[in-house]
Amino acid sequence: METLIGRHWHHLPAEEVADILGGDAARGLDVFEIERRRRHFGPNVLTPPKPISPLVRFLLQFHSSLVYILLAAAVATGLLKDWADASTIFGVVLVNAIIGFIQEAKAEKAIQALAETMGVEATVVRAGETRKVPAADLVPGDTVVLQAGDKVPADLRLVAARDLQVAEHALTGESLPVPKKAGDRVPHDAPLGDRLNMAYASTLVTYGRGTGLVVATGDRTEVGRISRLISDVRTLETPLTSKINRFSNFLLYAILALAGLTFAAGLLHGRPAIETLMAAIALAVSAIPEGLPAVVTVTLAIGVTRMARRRAIIRRLPAVETLGSVTAICSDKTGTLTQNQMTVQRIFAGGSRYDVTGAGYDPAGEVRPEGGAHEALGAGRLDPALAETLTCGLLCNDSAVVLSEGQRTVEGDPTEGALIVSAGKAGLRPEAGGLPRRLDVIPFQSEYQYMATLHDEGPARPRTIYAKGSVEAVLDLCARAMGRGGAIEELQAAGIEREMERLSALGLRVLAFAKGELEPGRSSFDHGDLAGRLTFLGLQGMIDPPRPEAVSAVATCQSAGIMVKMITGDHPLTAAAVAGQVGLLQPCLAHEAPSACVLTGRDLAKIEDSRLPAAAEDTAVFARVSPEQKLRLVEALQARGHVVAMTGDGVNDAPALKQADVGVAMGVTGTQVAKESAAMVLTDDNFASIEAAVEEGRGVFDNLIKFIAWTLPTNVGESLIILVAVLAGLALPVLPVQILWINMTTATFLGTTLALEPKEQGLMGRPPRDPKMPILTKALIRRVSLVGLLILAGAFGLYEWELALGSSLDQARTVAVAVVVAAELFYLFNCRSLRVSPFRIGFAGNRWALGGAALMIAAQASFTYAPVMNRFFSSAPVGAASWLRVGAVGLAVFLAVEAEKALARRRDRSGPASPLAPLP
Repeated sequence: METLIGRHWHHLPAEEVADILGGDAARGLDVFEIERRRRHFGPNVLTPPKPISPLVRFLLQFHSSLVYILLAAAVATGLLKDWADASTIFGVVLVNAIIGFIQEAKAEKAIQALAETMGVEATVVRAGETRKVPAADLVPGDTVVLQAGDKVPADLRLVAARDLQVAEHALTGESLPVPKKAGDRVPHDAPLGDRLNMAYASTLVTYGRGTGLVVATGDRTEVGRISRLISDVRTLETPLTSKINRFSNFLLYAILALAGLTFAAGLLHGRPAIETLMAAIALAVSAIPEGLPAVVTVTLAIGVTRMARRRAIIRRLPAVETLGSVTAICSDKTGTLTQNQMTVQRIFAGGSRYDVTGAGYDPAGEVRPEGGAHEALGAGRLDPALAETLTCGLLCNDSAVVLSEGQRTVEGDPTEGALIVSAGKAGLRPEAGGLPRRLDVIPFQSEYQYMATLHDEGPARPRTIYAKGSVEAVLDLCARAMGRGGAIEELQAAGIEREMERLSALGLRVLAFAKGELEPGRSSFDHGDLAGRLTFLGLQGMIDPPRPEAVSAVATCQSAGIMVKMITGDHPLTAAAVAGQVGLLQPCLAHEAPSACVLTGRDLAKIEDSRLPAAAEDTAVFARVSPEQKLRLVEALQARGHVVAMTGDGVNDAPALKQADVGVAMGVTGTQVAKESAAMVLTDDNFASIEAAVEEGRGVFDNLIKFIAWTLPTNVGESLIILVAVLAGLALPVLPVQILWINMTTATFLGTTLALEPKEQGLMGRPPRDPKMPILTKALIRRVSLVGLLILAGAFGLYEWELALGSSLDQARTVAVAVVVAAELFYLFNCRSLRVSPFRIGFAGNRWALGGAALMIAAQASFTYAPVMNRFFSSAPVGAASWLRVGAVGLAVFLAVEAEKALARRRDRSGPASPLAPLP
């Protein structure tokens, strides 16, 4: 039985497959053999991964240095008997843990959704009888009967197929249903999309009938292999979480060192141990940015809301920021870069070439002679050969274009929908009437490769035959051709084939059209009435055209230093054509032909792992790739240090979506598996929405850096105040409970307003932020040190000034607290842009900042003058002169930072060096 595993079933003749499987396609397996194989192979279901218990998953949310610091802060404030603030800090930690737990639980549904794709019924032949059984009961060697509308229940080697077409987009990325042929043998190294004698689990039969032998079930199927890939993919740290973790580790050690230094210094000065310990705890509390997790969460949540307005739904909160750090976007083609609407773009008829304008199923557009030098051709001005070619596409057609909820969609084959629209652009519309009545039809059959219809032209008139299909098949039916002006000429098959090759080289799917006649009175016909009796009319070449907004979005990403890659299951020529139109091939086309700019799955299989990262970085288009290869490409780019966003909609995309730093699933056409594996879902399947989300992500990261640049000087300044006081043997200018007041109120009223700061201009004109760049850059350390020292000098200076003027200790401490608050308030407006002056961007650009400043002033007035606040925080009322001095210190901080900004701009006259690092 183990010999059944790992064989190249597509490479073997059907008879040999049946011999190996020990099955009989006509009679099927008997009940005893089925039971034996079921015991050996198990049920035809996917094995779910071993789950992590909810309790362990929840506890893991606390495994972070930043969380440890916050828990320490909660304990410290509890020791200081400030139970309200201790509860607040612990509440922040708990809320963050709950959010992370919920998001992680959602992500684990990907495998479950994948398993559900196989939960269907199957029609099988067993012991000579055809019956319905649950797909889970299938075993290798079973005979499965397929028909239109069936979901393929297992991997099958086809032994019979009649007009069978299977939609494999979810598995291979192929945009159109694939015609299947049972008898063909396929090379052993052929990619999934080229294995025409196979039908794979989870794909959908769209047309025809077929019979196949089960060659793989459950985890051994191609979709099972993808399930294992998803299970094996580790969840990556986002740039934000990795930077926050490194930043938190740095803070942890710095805080412990400073607290230890403070405690030792206090003991050396002969202070009581309890008093010294409380001073050390005060320093630790002052150094901890309690508001950081809350503001990070708020900032990311605001980013989620902004992205939702731009049709990007975020499933995992950190993905908001990760988008802002993206350096490479790997995009699917169909529906993302293209409109997912087939469109006729070229016509060849009567020896002439024509261009068709417009895109998709929208009737807006025209038919013009090639080059567009002449005016559009209307219904009364069409050359007969062109008119007949368009009419043939309109009448030899089983589909319809309908208007539903403001959108035009095709009921039927997208290719036929494109033919209806091209005829309509020349004024030929079925609703206009006057078209001959259909009498009979020969439906498309894979062995014939054409479709034909018979029409009634009126009493006593010959019946008209219209046929369309592959160029080779239609030419075999034709004895002559229609030339310019409707003249009947000798058929020049070689010239027509050259024209077909020219159109195919443009990535167009080419159909040929022909016309014939039957004697009056006939109401039916067959294949024998066509052979050698038709007149060739023309060719129509169509493609799924790029979205106009995707073209500009790709250009914007490229100007922002983001590499855009197309990874598709479609044919290399089609991929190259679309890539050229959206602007992905310009560097390559300067010295290569379009086909040489594309790497196929077969090419990738020959590239060693050591050379793949360079190939992945240098190539813009990948076609006919397998799920493993998509995953390899993402990993290869990550190995080069890239932050990768990967788009996809099919089951085959799920492993790469999960591996990518940001997996982006399609909301309209995407499978549930893809959506559950992704961090973001696009509601319009449009690449332009990815570009918009990247811009929002950059804005989010910008605002996070602004908050960190704003909050750290406060913590540094407060820590220095405590440290200097202890080292000098002086009374603390600011008490621990007052430090908590400063940290919590300023973070709430001032810091959170930076999360609502509008995006700065030119975000997408900057190169991506280096993923290796730490949060604390040298420039940011300089800024933090400058403001921290100014806060130290201002608070200590005015504290001593107040004491020298005869103010009480409580009044002096109240002034010191006011200095720290005023410095943060003025510095807030410096931080609205870390490089540009607020005089340039305007002070009213962020109304939330103005409102927060007003609330902070009111809160500080309450802290100073409300008796209950005086008792609780050991504060005291102060006079107007004290407030003037406090305001002067705040203004000095503002002016000093603006001077430092001006010097930085002078050093870097070319502008900001990095998009998300305004302080290079």
